[in-house]
Amino acid sequence: MATRPEFHPDLQIGRFLPGLSLGRRSTALMQRLPARAPVAPDDLLVDDVELPRPDAAAVGLRVYRPRTVVGPAPVLLWIHGGGMIVGNHLQDEAKSIAFARTLGITVASVRYRLAPQHPAPAALEDCYAALTWLVDHAQERGIDPARVAIGGASAGGGLAAGLTLMAHDRGQVRPAFQLLVYPMLDDRTVTRADLDTSGVRVWTPGSNRYAWTAYLGGPPGGEGVSDYAAPARREDLTGLPPTWIGVGSLDLFYDEDVRYAERLTESGVPCELLTVPGAFHGFDALAAKKPVSKEFWRAQARALRAALELPSG
Repeated sequence: MATRPEFHPDLQIGRFLPGLSLGRRSTALMQRLPARAPVAPDDLLVDDVELPRPDAAAVGLRVYRPRTVVGPAPVLLWIHGGGMIVGNHLQDEAKSIAFARTLGITVASVRYRLAPQHPAPAALEDCYAALTWLVDHAQERGIDPARVAIGGASAGGGLAAGLTLMAHDRGQVRPAFQLLVYPMLDDRTVTRADLDTSGVRVWTPGSNRYAWTAYLGGPPGGEGVSDYAAPARREDLTGLPPTWIGVGSLDLFYDEDVRYAERLTESGVPCELLTVPGAFHGFDALAAKKPVSKEFWRAQARALRAALELPSG
């Protein structure tokens, strides 16, 4: 019998959230929703860039830079969530603006192709194209190529981890840091029957199974899955950049995220793990004004500030 979940005092809304799961029809409907670009704030330079590709649709980037920043500054490549099947690069606009303003850095949010129309490795290759473009255009964009961070939430966190592995292996770009917010790392979680999911909210086992199936183009949990697609499958994690991982104790990804943090540490990679008791997946978006969510974001900002060697604010 499943135990009664104990939600964080700030997150009692979790008691009332329905356990809905995404499938083929709901995903198709959500993909048709328009991506609306908010009005750019006056204190930031906001630039929408299209990166043409000969073999695929253009990769989109929205780039945020404070007007007061002079000279080369660090950049954060941010990758949105949505299970690799829904979402867009504008959905985390408030977070991108907050990082740019608070830290005095450039933030670039990437639009990547979605599954099931474009299974792996399409999304990751789009993210890699964005990463290399930022470094190739560092001088004209006022970017310090030695201080490039990769970050993302949920599926975006999984893509960020995969992108960090890809960058490490290809050797063209050397990220200085990866910021993984409740990342989607391991397709094998779909096959686990021992998980207590009574407190799981927002991202359900049903959504997880459909998303991994769509992204991998076949059943998750089997042989032959690339560790770029499912970074938890990478056996050797040595040589990766310092990492921050944050996840709630009621998140479906809790076990896979904690284990990835442990394995990074065991491999000699500096890794800070922040677990939030009684927090469910995406809690900081659904309860953004609650103290627990604000502190969760501040922890990310502190980690970026230290890793990118920024002056204290």
